[in-house]
Amino acid sequence: MYQAYLHQELEHYLIKRGILPNDSDRRFWVRFMANLENIHSLFLELYGFRHDKNEFFQELLELITQTYLNRAAELKNQDREKEEKGHWFLSSELAGMSLYVDRFAGNLKEMPHRLSHFQELGVNLLHLMPLFQSPATESDGGYAVSDFQKVDSRFGNLDDLKNLGKIMREEGMYLMLDIVLNHTSRLHPWAIKAKSGDPHYQEYYHMYSDRYIPDQFEQYMPEIFPDTSPGNFTYVEEVHKWVMTVFHSYQWDLNFANPRVFLEMMGNIYFYANLGVDILRVDAPAFIWKELGTSCQNQPKAHTLLRLIKLCIQTASPGMALLGEAIVAPSAIIKYFGTDYFHGKECDLAYNASQMALQWEALATGKTRVMLEAQSDVLQKPYGCTWLTYTRCHDDIGLVFEDDSVRASGFNPWDHKNFIKDYYTGKIPGSESRGELFSYNPKNHDARLSGTLASLCGLEKALEANDPQKIEIAIQKILLMQAQSMFIGGIPMLFYGDELGYTNDYSYLNDSSKSYDNRWMHRPSINWEKNARIHEPGSVEERIFSGTRQLLSLRKSLEPIGDYKNIQWLSSHNDHIAGFIRAYDHRKIYCLFNYQGADSYLTWFIFKEHGHPIYKIHDLWENKEYTVGLDHEYLVIKPYSFMILETYSQ
Repeated sequence: MYQAYLHQELEHYLIKRGILPNDSDRRFWVRFMANLENIHSLFLELYGFRHDKNEFFQELLELITQTYLNRAAELKNQDREKEEKGHWFLSSELAGMSLYVDRFAGNLKEMPHRLSHFQELGVNLLHLMPLFQSPATESDGGYAVSDFQKVDSRFGNLDDLKNLGKIMREEGMYLMLDIVLNHTSRLHPWAIKAKSGDPHYQEYYHMYSDRYIPDQFEQYMPEIFPDTSPGNFTYVEEVHKWVMTVFHSYQWDLNFANPRVFLEMMGNIYFYANLGVDILRVDAPAFIWKELGTSCQNQPKAHTLLRLIKLCIQTASPGMALLGEAIVAPSAIIKYFGTDYFHGKECDLAYNASQMALQWEALATGKTRVMLEAQSDVLQKPYGCTWLTYTRCHDDIGLVFEDDSVRASGFNPWDHKNFIKDYYTGKIPGSESRGELFSYNPKNHDARLSGTLASLCGLEKALEANDPQKIEIAIQKILLMQAQSMFIGGIPMLFYGDELGYTNDYSYLNDSSKSYDNRWMHRPSINWEKNARIHEPGSVEERIFSGTRQLLSLRKSLEPIGDYKNIQWLSSHNDHIAGFIRAYDHRKIYCLFNYQGADSYLTWFIFKEHGHPIYKIHDLWENKEYTVGLDHEYLVIKPYSFMILETYSQ
């Protein structure tokens, strides 16, 4: 509903600040006026109960305005270019890689000298894992932040980051960084002041003088790391209080029911925006709002908070997209794109964690029933938003697909997930995988999986055995997994080292700050002599790198692979094969993936079920042409192989 007084107040305020609806500031003026009522209503939904709500809201308007005024002309020009493109992140031309700067290049100063590696591969978006200050022995891989605006000295300094960003923009590359909204390090200045007894900063966290309220929370909250950090609260001896610590005892959960916390963190978000960040990855958004009597995950006000953040970004720095790292079940992930009035207006991107897990399920079982059964939820993603697709990341692999999909596929969920865990830890006869269970819970036997893409696909074991046939099969599995994640729709995000087959790194066991966390086995330190083997024809590194590069090049050449809500899954004529159609502007691409370690046969009828009859198909991957046969004849797909097929009608 239009609220004249709000618009009049904003108009007077902007004019007072020297921001006029003329050529230079017109776009900001229009954005602010258009978003104002929703910003106001969302703010009141969170903080309307407070007597001082109006003062905090005025601070928010000032923060938005000052961020725009501080934004560099170069970034404002990029904002305009992205706005004119519309949903710039849907394009098939984007491809990313996630990496730890120190483990990849040493530091930020060295990163510009390594950009040629990405350019040769075909990667133009870099996700630099957490760079900001965190305690060396309590960092959680950088997600325990002690200063949101100071680059950790391990990586360099803020000027190094700004210089890298400038060079990347000149090279046409995009930058993605993290913001950790849920918590801070216990060594953050706010936490230190809270620990000293300052009541103002104690209200930045969930702190309680006895166990009465913590015990009520614990009745409904699951344990995230039961083996290394049981429970959700930690006792702080200095003030004789309990503080909420959902992840680790050294990570104190922020209290977003306090509007001062929201404004502080919004200031940090804008800090990243004005550094030139193209995609801001919000870590663990499912946890950011806490309510007694709930699991404190995926709460309605967590979505309200994200919507408010999105509108504030859209107003002052519209060139920065928002990625929600919600690793939850498919039906819950979809909600992070927005629901109801805010359908498609919350996060611009989300991790397609369920598809990642479904691919690992299919590789273990050799069957695609569960994958096909689970797509109904994933397909609810609204147009204008997109997935970040991946086979591996810095984190563990959680089997985040619905039990209902498993049951509908004819499996018992408990037995099925145990089989998958046993397969990837090498306990199943015939399994070539080398993975380990992560965060095993002895109470319910739940666990996730750690291991590199290559080791989970059998390359580590094959190399140890020096078995050419098993090496070949492992490489086929690696490229199969990467191919489906690249062509299914969304921005593919490779994890560093996977592009040339790094296997598990067990050196983390010798480091006391890492030995308790086996996820470090799939976070390698790059050996640039090994990387140089990508130029040695026939080497394992060259074969994986060349295959990955070819996939990315093919993807970029096909406009239908852009995420225009243009995917149609094929009916299952063979439950070893997953297949879908990507269609756009009169072009139709069939993508077929065989998860079986043997030839799979697919009836030619599958090419006659959708639209005009097809008489020829061209496999763009192997550059082969086929004439569509009779319905009782078959297309043969090789073991652990795939086909990217363009069709031709009569």
